[in-house]
Amino acid sequence: MNLSLLSLEILVTALGLLVLLVDLWLPPERKRWLGRATIAALALLLVSTFTAHSSCAQSGEAFSGLFVQDALAVFFKRFFLLTTILVLVLAEEYSDRLAVGLAEYYALIVFALLGMLFAASAANLVLLFVAVELITSTFYILVGFTRGRVRSLEAGAKYLIFGALASAFMVFGIALVWGTTGKFNFSELAMVTTYFVDNPLFLFGVLFILVGLGFKVAAVPFQMWIPDVYQGAPDPTTTFLAVGSKAAGFVLLLRFLFAAIPDVTVQWTNLLMIGAGVTILYGNLCALPQRNLKRLLGYSSIAHAGYLLLGVAALSSAGQAAVLYYLSGYLFTLTAAFMIITLVMRHLDSEDISGLAGLHQRSPFLAAVMALAMVSLAGIPPLAGFMGKFLLLKAVIEQGSVTAGYYGLAFVALAGVVISLYYYFGVVRAVYWPQAAASNEAITLSGPIRVALGVCVAGMLWLGLFPGGVLRWAESAVLVLK
Repeated sequence: MNLSLLSLEILVTALGLLVLLVDLWLPPERKRWLGRATIAALALLLVSTFTAHSSCAQSGEAFSGLFVQDALAVFFKRFFLLTTILVLVLAEEYSDRLAVGLAEYYALIVFALLGMLFAASAANLVLLFVAVELITSTFYILVGFTRGRVRSLEAGAKYLIFGALASAFMVFGIALVWGTTGKFNFSELAMVTTYFVDNPLFLFGVLFILVGLGFKVAAVPFQMWIPDVYQGAPDPTTTFLAVGSKAAGFVLLLRFLFAAIPDVTVQWTNLLMIGAGVTILYGNLCALPQRNLKRLLGYSSIAHAGYLLLGVAALSSAGQAAVLYYLSGYLFTLTAAFMIITLVMRHLDSEDISGLAGLHQRSPFLAAVMALAMVSLAGIPPLAGFMGKFLLLKAVIEQGSVTAGYYGLAFVALAGVVISLYYYFGVVRAVYWPQAAASNEAITLSGPIRVALGVCVAGMLWLGLFPGGVLRWAESAVLVLK
């Protein structure tokens, strides 16, 4: 047993417990500083992952192959740490709207991060299930945390019902896979899968596991919870769900499809292609009539899950690397959008797009960042969203010479991009087009928010203009899936 590989997970667990303990003795007027201390601690952990003596510099397995530390795990662990830091900055800004339990809110975010770290290193069906449950269980509470708001309670109840149903499918699927093969470990499953590709019980087990993972990534037809939960949850929770939880679902999906059951994955290419195409069209078409910003971004998130599934359906290293690259750009873009929604809608009773009216006068900086975020989400150069979509489409079109259906999938993806221009630029129009503003008061920004938004803008521009570094990192990370 190599416990040194789990040092990051152990430190994150200790941090979450420490936040709860310190809260017992901290005066109420100082509780907000607890968030900044947590951010600083996670920033130190993120920096430490680049040092030669960190667990991320090592590779190997722990607990008899249950836990694996490899390049793919390291990529996603750094991704999750950065995501959590940005979410905590947003949570600190949102803290005045949390009546009670601020320390508990911070601690739950840290424990959700712990589940994501385990998801990045899951090489066994048991750890896959444990990681998913740790993530989902913390989000049950985070989604309904503002229990004084009926909409938040409703969102929490819906997420609980759908999450429990997805977990039931997943655990039943794991039982069927283990019952037919006698294997939990991904590498061992890969060696025997070829003997079970025609076994109905095994295939049903695989399908049920994919149902659970489909819930995590919000792919059609498992996306029903997204709009209501995104709208009702506190803004930091919605951001963490849209970025962190989705990325955790995709790292598990990549490991399961390509490291555990590659023979089945090849046979189910058409299913993956259909799932990607339908998810893209559903998300984009349903976003068209939306006026609530969080619901609009919820349906947009479904569409982006479809784009990410393009890389999965391509069944190539280029497609897998494009998934990692796309997620990197998505992190900066969507986080910036939700930060601005939180700041602008602070004193409004609704989250209607009209609330952005006059933003270019109240805060030219926020207006510019919101415009950049929408342009990046739409896939317009030279921002991160364009390069991400380009890489995904390139991976799909390259496979067209093998299967003509990939050309049709690429056409659907391009149609989705065209449709999305309408509602994304509708947001930009609301920001800059002259109309009656809901408020003329200038928006003041705290230091941490300025830094976080600056990081997001830099990320969008850097990934769009200089994609080589992150793309090479992504390409080396997915080599472990071969």
